[in-house]
Amino acid sequence: MVIPQLSHKQQFFAAAAFMAILGFIIWALMRYISPAPPRIVTMTTGAADGAYHHFGEKYQAYLKANGIKLELKTSAGSVQNLERLEDTKINAGFVQGGLGQLSIDPNADDDNTPLRSLAVIGYEPLWVFAQNPEAAKKLGGSLLGLKGMRIAVGAEGSGTRKVALDLLKAYGVSAENATLEPNSGMAATQALLDKKLDAIILIASPQAPAVQKLIDPGNSATLINLAQAEGITRRLPYLSTVVLKAGSVDPVSQTPPQDVTLLTTTANLVVRQDTHPAIAYLLLEAARDTHKGATLLSRPSEFPHPRGTDFPLSEEATRYFKDGRPFLQRYLPFWLANALQRLLLILIPLAAIGIPVIKLIPELLQFKEKNRLYRRYGQLLKIETDIRSRQLSQQEINSARADLNTIESEISRTKFTLEFADRVYTLRQHVDYVRGQLQNEQDSLNSPKAS
Repeated sequence: MVIPQLSHKQQFFAAAAFMAILGFIIWALMRYISPAPPRIVTMTTGAADGAYHHFGEKYQAYLKANGIKLELKTSAGSVQNLERLEDTKINAGFVQGGLGQLSIDPNADDDNTPLRSLAVIGYEPLWVFAQNPEAAKKLGGSLLGLKGMRIAVGAEGSGTRKVALDLLKAYGVSAENATLEPNSGMAATQALLDKKLDAIILIASPQAPAVQKLIDPGNSATLINLAQAEGITRRLPYLSTVVLKAGSVDPVSQTPPQDVTLLTTTANLVVRQDTHPAIAYLLLEAARDTHKGATLLSRPSEFPHPRGTDFPLSEEATRYFKDGRPFLQRYLPFWLANALQRLLLILIPLAAIGIPVIKLIPELLQFKEKNRLYRRYGQLLKIETDIRSRQLSQQEINSARADLNTIESEISRTKFTLEFADRVYTLRQHVDYVRGQLQNEQDSLNSPKAS
């Protein structure tokens, strides 16, 4: 099909209409389908001296290197983190395993929560330390002996407190027969070393400052090896067991002197479901950079992983653990990769819409040209039909001539494309033909009537 040649006026209006439509589509796509990632992200962590906050600081440095400001908010622990994550002002946070939706109900509906897990980032072992080796020997691998003792069980609103109370309850220890202190972290650690506490229960990664200080061979605090650890996991299914190998803390002093079985849960990196995909990928990269190293309880690159999360796994995490980082982010800086990705997301639907529209424009213009001509032919046909059907009066002849003049004038003023040039000349010939018929009518009207 020959594409009509547009006049300057037609070109202007066509370009203006196209640009207006294109601008609206781009605006709608950028606003609703591919918005830019936020430059400020908020994360709820944990106690200022705890492992969660320490991890948060590493995430903060990683995101800063990619142009994103990560604001950290300390908290009492996982319970408070969960409460905060229900608030749209918090984007991400760390949540102790056993507190989330899938731990409570493995068959839970994804729609029941706005939260999604990005990854499991490490073991969260439950550490029970006695004041000294003699106290630990008295306990004999059980917590029954803690009745009547002063025990730090974690602050209100912390995941540690919930698990500690569940564990003590299994041994018959409660606030009625023991003194349960709301201390946690380094404060509880120092209180134990200062003999102001008899025991401390805490849930933290092996890298946590409190754990590092308590397992230091130079301190008197002694880690308790729970003899009934496997049995406890049957009573508290959200717990499992890991083994702290003999000599793994300090081979020189043989600390610990033998393998120690620890109860453990896991730590989850959790985000809101509406978190921008680019931020989710960036957090996953920060998690890998932070948690890929070996610890006392895990091998190199064992974490992060997507197994056993407490909330439904996010779509970004599913793709990340299957295929790795998005293609562009592997080779380009974060903001450039994200900008190009958004551009592609916009251009693809634009191409899907624009190509058919561009193909349709010539047809619409051709239809418009044809319509102009056909409308004039319709007027000519009416005049010719009137001439053939009856004798016209002088007034009707004058009106028909005025119509023909109008048609001829409009044809002269209208700029048709070259494709329609032959049809325009044909129309002019037809105008002259009908004008000749009108002249015949005029001559017939003026001739003397036969007697």
